[in-house]
Amino acid sequence: MTALALSHTFLRRTVGLLASLTIVVSSGLVAVADEPIAVPAQPMLSQVHRLTEALDVIGKPISEADREMLQAARQLKSDHQVTQAVEKIFDPLCLVTVRVPHSGPVNVQPGAAKPELLEQGWRTFLVKVFNPHGRTGRLFVESPNARPLPYAPESEVGSRWMQVSSFEGQPMRANLSGLAIEYRIIQIYSRDAGPKSAILEFNVTGDPNGDRDLIREWRFDESTDGWNAMNQVDVRQDEGALLFDSNGPDPFMGSEVQAEGGPMVLRFWAQTEAEGIGQMYWWTKDVSYATPDRIANFILEPGVAHLYEIPFHVDGELAGVRLDPLMKPGTMRIDWIDLYSAERTENWVKHELNFACEPATQVTFRVIDEEGLPAVAKFEVRDDEGRIYPAQSKRLAPDFFFQRHIYRADGESLPLPPGQYTITCSRGPETIPETQTITVDEQPIELVYRVRRWVDPSTLGWWSGDHHIHAAGCLHYDNPTQGVKPNDMIRHIMGEDLKVGCCLTWGPCFDYQKRFFTGEVAEQSEYPYTLRYDVEVSGFGSHMSGHLNLLNLKQQIYPGGESKDHWPTLGLNTLRWAKSQGAVCGPAHSSIGLNRFVGRLPETEGKDGEHQLPNYNIPAYDGIGANEFIVDVTHQVPGPDGKLIPAVDFISAMNTERVAEWNMWYHVLNCGLRVAVSGETDFPCVSGERVGIGRVYAQVDGELTFAKWVQSIANGRSYVSDGFCHLLGFEASNASGDQVQLGIKGSELSVKAGETANFSVDASALLEYTEATEVELIVNGQLMARQTLPTDGSLETLSFDHQFDESGWVALRVFPHAHTNPIYVVVDGTPIRGPIESVRWCLAGVEQCWKSKRDTYAAAEQADAKAAYDHAREFYQSLLRLYSNDD
Repeated sequence: MTALALSHTFLRRTVGLLASLTIVVSSGLVAVADEPIAVPAQPMLSQVHRLTEALDVIGKPISEADREMLQAARQLKSDHQVTQAVEKIFDPLCLVTVRVPHSGPVNVQPGAAKPELLEQGWRTFLVKVFNPHGRTGRLFVESPNARPLPYAPESEVGSRWMQVSSFEGQPMRANLSGLAIEYRIIQIYSRDAGPKSAILEFNVTGDPNGDRDLIREWRFDESTDGWNAMNQVDVRQDEGALLFDSNGPDPFMGSEVQAEGGPMVLRFWAQTEAEGIGQMYWWTKDVSYATPDRIANFILEPGVAHLYEIPFHVDGELAGVRLDPLMKPGTMRIDWIDLYSAERTENWVKHELNFACEPATQVTFRVIDEEGLPAVAKFEVRDDEGRIYPAQSKRLAPDFFFQRHIYRADGESLPLPPGQYTITCSRGPETIPETQTITVDEQPIELVYRVRRWVDPSTLGWWSGDHHIHAAGCLHYDNPTQGVKPNDMIRHIMGEDLKVGCCLTWGPCFDYQKRFFTGEVAEQSEYPYTLRYDVEVSGFGSHMSGHLNLLNLKQQIYPGGESKDHWPTLGLNTLRWAKSQGAVCGPAHSSIGLNRFVGRLPETEGKDGEHQLPNYNIPAYDGIGANEFIVDVTHQVPGPDGKLIPAVDFISAMNTERVAEWNMWYHVLNCGLRVAVSGETDFPCVSGERVGIGRVYAQVDGELTFAKWVQSIANGRSYVSDGFCHLLGFEASNASGDQVQLGIKGSELSVKAGETANFSVDASALLEYTEATEVELIVNGQLMARQTLPTDGSLETLSFDHQFDESGWVALRVFPHAHTNPIYVVVDGTPIRGPIESVRWCLAGVEQCWKSKRDTYAAAEQADAKAAYDHAREFYQSLLRLYSNDD
């Protein structure tokens, strides 16, 4: 087409547009006192430009015909004509019209768009705002039907069927522009199909006669507006936004703000590539720092700009807020932050709408394991705009709202609206993830996922497990149910191909969850997938001096009551009761309280080992991890038959700071104490990502049973791992050909002084970030040799030789991914004695732990506590005397 023809075509369209505008009814103009008002063309077109850009960003662009009409409108000279042209394009997309008065509540009327929604899908609408008085507050569109399901009263589950989201990020502005006419974007999601009734609530802040809604707004056009870096973060202003650049595992920023207490909501519009959970803390005038009971969590939405809303309640006078939006290195862009009162004022207006919600298409999951059998797997479903399905705020168990993924068994389905979807499929860390792209239309379809493994330890008798997961508390639902039920937990265990899951009842919802304890494997178990309920001592009793995992209990409640309020405050007393019934026990989330230091063992500079293992910093012992463990590990208590047995069987690892976990373990092993390590996640407290992030692989002869599996943990016949690295069949032999396997006959190998022992293992790793890693031979905590292991998933047999002049414990590790339990090499019958510094470190730990914990013990148990600590002191002091005698 020639330039002249193009010119004639544009002229015809412009003339046609003008002709069509002459017959538009006068309702297209702003009616105030019956006088039409036109918007100045330049700011009107600028606002519309941002609107069309925003619609492009969210994947709902206007049609090409409307784009041509908008382009033609830019040539118009009259403000009235430009206003009419814009209205002709955008009015048909408006669900409601909102008229903003000089003060007081707005007026809401139905718009031209049909109130049609789609099950499990999002629909985009506009809100037309008549604003003749030029107010520049925030337009809020909310709904009681859009409140989240987690923590909802059971009576409201049915009515909370929708989500409403206003698009208020770049290129849009958070506040109204002040133009007499403008358009705002809202998106509405429907959980259900069929006819649905909803109430939309509207309000505009900034009432000139007084605004009780807005507390503080932060804008970043010129500065960070009062937000300051507080820890492991750089905070800076950039192109109208605040950039939060974290450089460590605990980054956060804060801002001072003054307000009376009560219910509040912090809103901010942000974008990040990070995944996981963010947190907000606040402090008050009387308590000028953030405390654990002043915290709210929010779920990160990676890859998409998103409105975050965090409700919280302030007791006292608010003095400041703190954001921990990322829990690891990364960047978040924050366009704006607002703080509002959550109390409804008389300015909120309700508008009822009746929606028709079309049914979505059923997508059936076919899950086939490597043996051709039906299975359960993990699926993360995203549309082409990056949104997660099903919507997280509308989930109830077995789909958890704090996870992006869901678990589906073979033959189960998920309704999805028509569109393009990317689905990531996996079944735990031992499988190779697979990404599929599907197109959903009106016809039901199947997604077939055939599980592929890179390793399967269970074929060699090594059975994976997580000895610390929860069905209530932390990120879990407290309402509408008191946590979740066994059939929900077994689904997650099976979906991660975790063979054993120990579901530990603890403080939150204890009196509801305790009904699932039977002293046996739960009936929901499907071999080999095993679920058993036991107890974590947390939220009651001795939890202040360190939480305890009590596995394989016969009775779950300490004598003297029916709940959690009468338990001992001394952990050792709890262990005496648990061990008398044959339980397997150890501390939980070990590093908590061990990664802040109060000093260092004298004369140890330069003696820290590889990866700072071991190291000689003295922990504060001020947390709930392996704190009292430094005392308990020295004790023996009566077992079921009355014979003395170790008070603790294992120390937990793989879910907290690795160096602190393993450092405590190394030092007590160096004191000749034979204690195992076991792997845990503490789902969904330390992490809500998935069960089995931290794992223990215990070897069992023959058929898997819980009793044999947990006994293998006690015997140290196991290794710990994150699932991406495996150390199978660790064994040792001496010059005479005697062999010892891990966990068999005490894992003890006898050698003569000067004799060389051989250690072998079948190792495998699949790590994305490196082509190779190193398997390290550890003797008495010190690195003695290393060999390279490819990280392509191949299985390699590795062999190490080491000459022994004195007794020692030997293990293999791949830092920080995996660690075997020890083999104990005994030279000419002499005891294992590691470096004397380890004994001194442990003795210093007893003194520091007593200093930190003595006030946590009840008056009635003070004598028991003092005796327990005195016993530990004497144990370590007697070792020091032995070292002195040897010298």
